[in-house]
Amino acid sequence: MKAFGPAAVLLALLAAACGGARVEALDPESRAFFETARLVMTGVEQSIFRHLPDPESRREFISDFWAKRDPDPETETNEFKDEFERRIEYADAHFREGRRGINTDRGRIYLYLGPPDQVQSFPMIQGGTTSVLWWSYYAYVLAVEFIDTRGLGEYTINEIDGSLFDAIERAKLGAAVQRSGASLNFVDFGLRYDRDRGELIVAVPTKKLVFKEKGGLLTAEFDFTFYLYREGSAKETFAETRTFTASAEDVEKRKDILFAFPRKLPPGRVYVDAIVNGRRDNGRVRKIFEVKA
Repeated sequence: MKAFGPAAVLLALLAAACGGARVEALDPESRAFFETARLVMTGVEQSIFRHLPDPESRREFISDFWAKRDPDPETETNEFKDEFERRIEYADAHFREGRRGINTDRGRIYLYLGPPDQVQSFPMIQGGTTSVLWWSYYAYVLAVEFIDTRGLGEYTINEIDGSLFDAIERAKLGAAVQRSGASLNFVDFGLRYDRDRGELIVAVPTKKLVFKEKGGLLTAEFDFTFYLYREGSAKETFAETRTFTASAEDVEKRKDILFAFPRKLPPGRVYVDAIVNGRRDNGRVRKIFEVKA
C-alpha cells in the first residue's frame, strides 16, 4: 500500500497530467475540441497541437486524435470517443461536490479508468465523520482509496495500491476501451531509430503472443501504423502489414520479434506515434516515442 500524503498534492499532480493549461489563440472549433480532449491528451500531443500553424492542420489532428484511439476502426462507431463523452456526462452528474463532477478526484479517476470492478464502502464510525471508499480495477492491478473526512459527501484520494499514473497514461492512449472480445495479452512494444541504417525498429515481445500453427510453423500477423511529427514540418504517416513465421523452437528462444521499417529521418527530434494491431487475439497497442535522428 502506498500513501501519497495530502490528497490536494495528488490532485494537483493529476491536474498537471491532464494538461490543464488553456490555449487561447485557437479558432472556435479547435478551442471547443481542446477544452475537453486535453483531459486525455498526452503531453506530446498537447505540444504538437499547440504548434500546428492553421485551422486546417488542427482539423486533421482532431480527426487523427480520435481515429488513433478507435478500438475497432472497421466500424462506423468510435467506441473510445463515445465512452469518453459518456464518462464526462456521468461524472458531472454523479460526483458534483460543489464544483463540476469531472474536476473532483472521483470524477477524474472515473474519466480515465471507467467504473471500478469492485467498490468497497466503509461508512463513518459511530461518533466520527470519516467515510471510506475503495475502487478496485482488476485490469490495471490497481485500487484507489477515497476518504470523506467531514461527512459531506466530498471524497478525496488518500491512498493508492498500484501504479495510478501508469494506468492513466495507458488510458490516455486508448487502453480504456477495448474491442469486443479483444485480448489484453499483447501489452507492450519497443521502438528505436537506427541512424546508420535509416530504419525504425519495432520490438514486439513474444511472451503471451498468440500464434497460428500451420505446416509445423508458427505465424503471427501485425498491422503497423506510424505518425511522424517534426516541428516545422508536415505530419508524415505510413502503414504496413507484416507477418512473422518461425518454428516453435525459434519462437521459444526469442525475447522479441524485430520489424524494421526503412525511413530516413532528418536530423533533430522526431515524435513517432505508433500503433501496433496484433491480428487474431493479440490486441491493439499504441505508444508515443521521441527519437533523435
